[in-house]
Amino acid sequence: MLYLHIPYCHRKCTYCAFYSTVTASGTQAYVDALCLELKRRSHCMEHPLRTVYFGGGTPSLLPVGQLAQVVDAIRNHYDTTALEEVTIETNPEDLTPAYLADLRGLAFFNRVSIGVQSFHDDDLRLLNRRHDSCQAFEALENTVAAGFEHLSVDLIYGLPGQSVEDWLDNLSRLNDIPFGHLSAYALTVEEGTMLQSQIEQGRVVPCDEAMQLSHYHALLQWAEAHGFHQYEISNFARPGHRAVHNSRYWNRTPYLGVGAAAHSFDGLYRRWNVADVKRYVDSVMAGPIDHDEEELGLKDAHNEYLMTALRTVEGIDKRLVAPPFAARLQHDIQRFVTNGLICDTPTHYRPTPEGLLHADGIAADLFV
Repeated sequence: MLYLHIPYCHRKCTYCAFYSTVTASGTQAYVDALCLELKRRSHCMEHPLRTVYFGGGTPSLLPVGQLAQVVDAIRNHYDTTALEEVTIETNPEDLTPAYLADLRGLAFFNRVSIGVQSFHDDDLRLLNRRHDSCQAFEALENTVAAGFEHLSVDLIYGLPGQSVEDWLDNLSRLNDIPFGHLSAYALTVEEGTMLQSQIEQGRVVPCDEAMQLSHYHALLQWAEAHGFHQYEISNFARPGHRAVHNSRYWNRTPYLGVGAAAHSFDGLYRRWNVADVKRYVDSVMAGPIDHDEEELGLKDAHNEYLMTALRTVEGIDKRLVAPPFAARLQHDIQRFVTNGLICDTPTHYRPTPEGLLHADGIAADLFV
């Protein structure tokens, strides 16, 4: 698994807490550094690449020529003979027919994730998105016409002032789009975001928990009616369209992350590059890459696995539970089995549909 962080955005969304910088200048220096890091850290990838993910930020902000430079670096320094999935995150305003044709021409990307978030212009203005609803539709149509094998759409529910009818209308706009994957996220208020500031100042009234729950149940009904299977609390796919890369994060598959603020995991250590473009570029060009790392103890690794696995419909694979904690987990989880939140099968502890809603709380109660 390889993750590449492209930290550039035209503007900052009100809800976003990921590292990004609001500028389109200096991208060539960053791309040069990214390619150099790819070369220097290629020894960390012991097996052929199975998945590659360009995230951000807004990777589609980069000209296709710069993306081609990164793709060449990957092909030159990594074994790509076993690639299954290569994803690029995009914003609708970037997905013109010409851009998509050039992207398709790289013969590398087979999955496009489009950050639509809403088909209502009032919502998009609230979220500080650059595109409008017309551009969102055009982006979907253009991407389908370009012939990409896999298309994923991002939507957000639980928005301030959003009714169940509003949310269902958002979903219904997708009814005639031939796509295979939907990521539908409940809006969360992250520390340090513009949204948090707006709420604290009384400029925005957040959606209450009961309404957000109603949105979630409406989402489940829509997904079932349209052939989407929920495989993680926020992710739904038609057969053959699960996000392979993201699914492997949830079972703690090792991965290499390159770029400013990118994280890596080798099974024992977590490493993250400095969250500053200039410091990142300067350090890559000068020698040792500016980063921090931590060793995960057995307890930390166990707790992390519980947290991620309980957000998936498969749940906790009993074979992946560290032996020192297996008996304790078997005992402690029974109260959630009794109250209908967990199903105890011979091989897994699977959250029920109601259990998925409480996944984070259940995991926290099971931590050692």
